[in-house]
Amino acid sequence: MARDPESTSNASDQPLLIGQARGPYDITELDTPAEDLEKSHLDLGAVLVPVVEGGQVTVEMTADHQPEAVYLVTPYGRLTVAAFAAPKSPGLWREVVGELVDSLKNDGAATSIEDGHWGREIVAEVPGGSHRFIGVDGPRWMVRLVASGPTETASELSQLSRAVLAESVVRRGTEPAPPREMLPLVLPPVLAEQVAAAQQQMFAAEGGEVPPGVVVPDGAVTGAGDDVQPAQQAAVTEPSGAADDAGFATGDEVDSADDQPRSAGSAMQRFRRRR
Repeated sequence: MARDPESTSNASDQPLLIGQARGPYDITELDTPAEDLEKSHLDLGAVLVPVVEGGQVTVEMTADHQPEAVYLVTPYGRLTVAAFAAPKSPGLWREVVGELVDSLKNDGAATSIEDGHWGREIVAEVPGGSHRFIGVDGPRWMVRLVASGPTETASELSQLSRAVLAESVVRRGTEPAPPREMLPLVLPPVLAEQVAAAQQQMFAAEGGEVPPGVVVPDGAVTGAGDDVQPAQQAAVTEPSGAADDAGFATGDEVDSADDQPRSAGSAMQRFRRRR
């Protein structure tokens, strides 16, 4: 568990269980059985994110057809959670905040820092949309959530973001990695198969060449533990993330999900109760 961006996880005599919103959790400290975690979370390798029922999962691919980001598309905008290697001493997020703010300002965004549940949060306003960056330091890792959506749903999206991050789980592993390096993103088998199938369809449609920056909508997650349903369509866009000076992707698209069905997952339920 990690609560403060300037400290590592806090010890507690109480068992750490999914559903307590005491995360983001380190998987080595979590007492929830693996089979229960599989039912409630989308396992992306280094990070496990809670399923937002009724939402959608989309995957962004690199030019060489490797997964670059996985987005949770909600009625208020989209979320992505990623884990990065960090030194044993805490404080990486504090360093990143200053560098990221400078990068965002240079890109023309109106940027501010707010005090959130875990400490500093970055808010970047662009015409018609808003991006929020939330980071938390853990034991040898840093987890970062980026929320992007239309301005009119920014408040709801920020609350939902904190609910999702509070239930996210980091699997750091034991392999050495330089600080700030993104920990491996691994797609679940069902999702990987759907991405491969969608890419193959696009490969044929484009005359044998898949353009860079493929974003594949891989279907709605219908419930905790259910398979991701087959994709209805595949979309091709330009890559949505640009590397900033801190070595992280900032994202330059704002997705509006006003026509998405309202979600009813556990994270969404907690979010609604707090409104």
